[in-house]
Amino acid sequence: MKITVFSGSHKGGEGNTLIMVEEFLKGAEEAGAETENIFLIEKNIGYCRGKFECWLKTPGICTIRDDMDDLLPEFMASDIAVFACPIYFDNVPAVMKNFVDRLAPVLLPHFEEDEMGEYRHAKRYEKFPRIAVISNAGLPGQINFEVTSLFFRRLARTLHTELVAEIYRGEGEIFRGKSNIMLKPLLGKYRKLLRAAGKELVENQKLSEKTIRELEKPIVPSSLYIKFGNEEWDRLCEENKPH
Repeated sequence: MKITVFSGSHKGGEGNTLIMVEEFLKGAEEAGAETENIFLIEKNIGYCRGKFECWLKTPGICTIRDDMDDLLPEFMASDIAVFACPIYFDNVPAVMKNFVDRLAPVLLPHFEEDEMGEYRHAKRYEKFPRIAVISNAGLPGQINFEVTSLFFRRLARTLHTELVAEIYRGEGEIFRGKSNIMLKPLLGKYRKLLRAAGKELVENQKLSEKTIRELEKPIVPSSLYIKFGNEEWDRLCEENKPH
């Protein structure tokens, strides 16, 4: 099984989402999966121009020559494509949305009715990768992922595939406290859950309800997270004051 992560954080290899991805991939590799993590911010990906050239002029091929020439085949060759990104203003970051827009060549321009009586573009290929999502938010609570969850559920439908896993983690800034003696065991427990989720997805093609419940439990109480979070922001604001 090939699992490809498309990491859509503007911070590239330094974001909190990466911590989640790395643990998840460890579990997937333990279960025998071949894995790859691609940082989209490091790629040259132009904006979709909306001219429908990939449907009309060069069917199935975008006329923009950039790194999507390699990324699109990588996407289609994956058994599971993982979209990994933080939450920016209640939705996916621009670098992730740009990548998603450039997936248009995998579809046909013609309309068809789906099993729910809605309409979408017909598929160009018989097989599409299944989709998983890994995301974190600086604020506590699963409500922060409401828009992102709907976005990827609709994307899975648009791409004629299945959304097989959603792993969302509020309290994202807690990962910065990995050296804190009180947080260390709590973070260690959560990392183990992520590894178990990666392994489970490879072995069962989905996550159990029990695993989902465990992954969504708060690491620390929200009130405590907010208190220490605001104190940290006060410190950073003071530290960065112009002199």
